Amino acid sequence: MHRKSIMIIAGETSGDIHAAGLVRRLKKKRPDLHFFGIGGDGMTEQRVETIYHIRDMAFLGFFEVLKHLPFVWRVFRRMVALMEERRPRLVILVDYPGFNLRFAKAAKKRGFHVLYYISPQVWAWGQKRVKKIARRVDRMLVFFPFETDLYQKEGLDVRFVGHPLKDVVRVRQNKTSFFQELGLDPNRPTVGLLPGSREQEIRRLLPEMIKAVKILQKTMPDLQAVVGLAPALTDAVYAPFLKRGASVRPVRNHTYHVMSHCDAVMVASGTATLETAILGTPMVILYRMSRISYLIGRALVRLKHIGLVNIVAGRDVVPELIQKEARAEKIAEVISVFLLDSVKLKIVIQELKKVSDILGDKGATERAAEAVMEFIDANTQ
Repeated sequence: MHRKSIMIIAGETSGDIHAAGLVRRLKKKRPDLHFFGIGGDGMTEQRVETIYHIRDMAFLGFFEVLKHLPFVWRVFRRMVALMEERRPRLVILVDYPGFNLRFAKAAKKRGFHVLYYISPQVWAWGQKRVKKIARRVDRMLVFFPFETDLYQKEGLDVRFVGHPLKDVVRVRQNKTSFFQELGLDPNRPTVGLLPGSREQEIRRLLPEMIKAVKILQKTMPDLQAVVGLAPALTDAVYAPFLKRGASVRPVRNHTYHVMSHCDAVMVASGTATLETAILGTPMVILYRMSRISYLIGRALVRLKHIGLVNIVAGRDVVPELIQKEARAEKIAEVISVFLLDSVKLKIVIQELKKVSDILGDKGATERAAEAVMEFIDANTQ
């Protein structure tokens, strides 16, 4: 077993961000460690040897995954072969459960230690999934306090580290400076469009978001709009939609500024909803996938809510528009309430603060790194 080598796999943008933060902390503790696996720009910046980039792995929904299954299996087999060849000291799996839980099984079968960072959403899939994970994973690092009991009941070594978003989410530029840089007026009402990090999400959500802006501008002609572009997607993905309809200013690598400085945000369901909550900006959560994928998902998932903000809160904090409801007219209706009803706005901001508090204190990434090193020292002598 290669004592200085760690394999790490993240398949999506949010996982790449958290994995990069973890790698950075681990390298500060052990500069001689070498990391390789699957990741994105964040992990690459931390000098992780990226065998596959997340842009090749981000598929949304059952049907989309099924269509790309031959490629996914080629990736899986190559990564297993690479693991056997290099014999890493530890395998760290970051979120991305469809791929990573299967990889955990393969790793354990071959005698490798497996640490899982960012728990699969077992509270959505049921207790059977917890039992399966307990057989495949040596240590689980979780973001939410309520996840700890789920794993402890199955005898799995689990540590609550808090949510690393509390370390990551920060804004370095004030509203006036940011808006002036974009050629926008900081005194005019502004909505943010965050259609997700996958091409499927962009195609399904961005056109409706832009139509919603047009509707809003009919009654609020001074309304401005900004769309945050996902780091892993090229301008070509957005170009067909940004040429149409309302004037929407695109901006890349400033997602947190869009979340923080806009008066309200339209956001694809996912980690971005928690990031927006931490920054305290009212939002409407949008979720659209193929009908088949959605029906399969609803049959399996046992949750009332889809948006992480509402799941963490355990109640309706912000509106969710799902499938056919995620259309321009409904989006515009929700956003107009945030822009025009100051009482409603204040209540939502207070509720988002409570959600942020549940995510724990800053320092989650450091606590996660300490838990990783403690595991390595105790189990790979």
